[in-house]
Amino acid sequence: MFGLELSMIWAVLIAVAVFIYVALDGFDLGVGILFPFAKDARERDQMQAAIAPVWDGNETWLVLGGGGLFAAFPKAYAALMPAVYLPIILMLLALIFRGVAFEFRHHARERGRRFWTAAFAGGSFAAAVAQGLVLGGFVQGVRIENGAFVGGAFDWLTPFSLMVATALVIGYALLGAAWLVFKTQGALFDRARAWLKQASLLVMLAMGAVSLATLGVDPRVTARWGVSMTNVDWPVFVRLAPLPVIAAMLCVFLWRGAEGRNHLTPYLLAVGLFLVGYVGLAVSLFPYIIPFAMTPADAAAADNALSLMLWGALVLLPVILSYTAYVYWLFRAKVGSDGAYH
Repeated sequence: MFGLELSMIWAVLIAVAVFIYVALDGFDLGVGILFPFAKDARERDQMQAAIAPVWDGNETWLVLGGGGLFAAFPKAYAALMPAVYLPIILMLLALIFRGVAFEFRHHARERGRRFWTAAFAGGSFAAAVAQGLVLGGFVQGVRIENGAFVGGAFDWLTPFSLMVATALVIGYALLGAAWLVFKTQGALFDRARAWLKQASLLVMLAMGAVSLATLGVDPRVTARWGVSMTNVDWPVFVRLAPLPVIAAMLCVFLWRGAEGRNHLTPYLLAVGLFLVGYVGLAVSLFPYIIPFAMTPADAAAADNALSLMLWGALVLLPVILSYTAYVYWLFRAKVGSDGAYH
């Protein structure tokens, strides 16, 4: 179909769904991470109002990515999930607790309001950490024999995965700050600009550290980038060098753009920064759907199942994109200090 393998088409669809989830749910997780740094309850109300119309819809893409992996690549799902069960469970519990806290905080009395405020911030932080641990455990590879996971329950818990989790928390805070610059006004808007500057510098350091650490994960990753301890394959290295250069430039533009007049630009730059990192990850791991163990063709369901699901996706994806775009357009105004859209 379409001149490409169905397994590769589905791999691209799932990758796109995961990236959209990170770009969208990342900013509202980031807002939760920034909750403790707000000046008072009124600012936190304003932060909550900035994501209230869209936060639950953003998680649609997580369901699509996870469900798509289960349906299109059952062998990969069966091998990968046991390797990261604990952080996946932590992520799901954190997202549930965070969602409950989001709703209850708005209606709670003073003492309960403080509890649900802490719960929303803690749930956002825990969900981001869990996602980083899953990503780190995924990138460093999963021990698989005969298509089954043969590692331990805590293989994902390594210095590398902790580094990735820290970087993802900082990255989500950057997205959250950029979103608040776009959606708020008043004192919180000025505070968000300061958060954006600080986060952009931290993200630059975190991305550099994770990128260097990823080169040591597996010799195949090192070879893909054309570098080793003894020599550099200059044609390969020069071809891929624009990615880290673009990432560094985007960080600089983010730091400078915090004071710009176009308040949407910082968020778009932050999404672009995540995209560069995502492409860099794809370059490092291609063609594996589970690093160094399974390719999409190895893990895919039967072609007739993939084809049937693809036709369904071609119908549903435009619907999801349409209502998502409509909600964002409907609530395109800024949020005032009273928590209302102006």
